[in-house]
Amino acid sequence: MFSDLDIMVERGQIAAVEDALLAGGWISEERDAYNQRYYREWMHEVPPLRHVQRGSVIDLHHTIAPPTSRFKVDAERLFERVRPVGASGLFVLGPEDMVLHSAVHLYQESEFDHGLRDLLDLHDLLLHFGREPAFWSELLARARELGLEEPLFHLLHQAQRLFGLPLPAEAAAALAARPIGGPAMSLVAALLAQALRPNHPSCDSPTARLARWLLYVRSHWMRMPLHLLLPHLMRKAYMARFPAPTGTQRAG
Repeated sequence: MFSDLDIMVERGQIAAVEDALLAGGWISEERDAYNQRYYREWMHEVPPLRHVQRGSVIDLHHTIAPPTSRFKVDAERLFERVRPVGASGLFVLGPEDMVLHSAVHLYQESEFDHGLRDLLDLHDLLLHFGREPAFWSELLARARELGLEEPLFHLLHQAQRLFGLPLPAEAAAALAARPIGGPAMSLVAALLAQALRPNHPSCDSPTARLARWLLYVRSHWMRMPLHLLLPHLMRKAYMARFPAPTGTQRAG
């Protein structure tokens, strides 16, 4: 079952689409003024919107990764390759961009409670789209074009390790030519291997908990430069220590 619905529009349309959703019975549950600013200035989405009757949630995006992150993605390139959903007037990302969205999201994840599930989703996407003869060559080219080879190759490696993902010769050669080597990348691969263990007490360990904590810290570092990250973390620590009274907002 899906917990939310992700939609993406051009950044210039965000305000109009959000207003239409608010008029249609959706509300923002994020009351804190600082968090509102955090989403709107630094993230790739507005605060989540929940329907007042159904309780369903919409995440309204303008791209697939935070503009402040290491893996900035020009949304215009994504819109150039969208595909129509029948005659509905709706569109979805192209197959390669769906895979890369899944990869960059998991690679920059801060919480790994559902990490193994998300990796399996990526694995299944690759199996589904990989039936098309040109898919893998187009995926590798698209990853180079968008600067997303690092997250893609790391997660291909993990999907191979855990699920035996079959790779065509071209993809296997590309992965071998850019091995997950070097001290930093080898460390990330080792941390991911621990963090992607099943979310069950029988699979927990001090090593897995340490890996998840290190990846949590790393995710914030990848999403925001230090001059934004340090004040943000200080602010969040203060807000956690001194929460605002119910029904009030803190100033940004």
